[in-house]
Amino acid sequence: MNKEHKTSIGGSAVMEGVMMRGPKDIATAVRKPDGEIVLDKRPVSSIVAKLHLKKIPIVRGVFAFFDSMICSVRALMWSAEFFDIEGEESESKFDKWLEDKFGDKIKDIVIYFSVFISLILSIGLFFVLPNIVTGFISKFIDSNILMTVIEGVLRMAIFLGYVLLVSQMEDIKRVFQYHGAEHKTIFCYEKGLELTVENARSMSKLHPRCGTSFLVFVMIISIILFSFISWKSFWIRLGLRLLLLPVVAGLSYEVIHWAGKSESKIVCIISRPGMWLQKITTREPDDSQLEVAIEAMKAVLTGDKEEDKW
Repeated sequence: MNKEHKTSIGGSAVMEGVMMRGPKDIATAVRKPDGEIVLDKRPVSSIVAKLHLKKIPIVRGVFAFFDSMICSVRALMWSAEFFDIEGEESESKFDKWLEDKFGDKIKDIVIYFSVFISLILSIGLFFVLPNIVTGFISKFIDSNILMTVIEGVLRMAIFLGYVLLVSQMEDIKRVFQYHGAEHKTIFCYEKGLELTVENARSMSKLHPRCGTSFLVFVMIISIILFSFISWKSFWIRLGLRLLLLPVVAGLSYEVIHWAGKSESKIVCIISRPGMWLQKITTREPDDSQLEVAIEAMKAVLTGDKEEDKW
């Protein structure tokens, strides 16, 4: 049996499928309505690699975050092509104009625009809104640290409420099952076991390198950094928070990077909140979903474990 090793391979769940990102390729496997598994495989085109940022701490995390979002949105859009959405069968005049105007580039434009909108909505909901609400009590509390902790707790409450709300949707429940299948498959590979449904089924659906854990680290680190900002002026406070968001993302990346390759007690403790939240964002997959995740994983393996070493 092969030795256990930590891998840098990661992914995300999409509509009826899983995207896996390896050292050289990105593969998205989707089960079509007729039961067939289809695979989209393309070479990795990393912003971090292109700009030679891999060895620069924090900075690499900022660009890796955008890289990850772009890959996930692209995979999600590709998976959605296999499922008919009622009422969207005919092409609108606006869609036709966009295709005539931008041609093959239209998909990339939609992807980058979707990432931009997602970031704006996320920042507004999880950072601007808690800051505004907490600001109403700033005149009663004369402590930056306490105010920032209250803001952070409110931010986490909004985030948890959002996750709990979307987790009740049937389509999202399916996505969360594929999320679990992704984690189980990665664990199976890291344990040095053959990539089979039987082996993957026994693995944990909670993984320390999950994007859910990354978001929890963002919440915690933001509390620490934002506590140094005065609550005297709303606009200065908000502006400095927005400027610090890339730093928060970069630091969160470094923490999860460390957590992904260490099994120390400290790592277990700091990873615990993210693992708790994964109990909501992952669900036990069935065998057919594990098959899809395994297909995606096999497609990105190079045969050399040193290449995908974390």
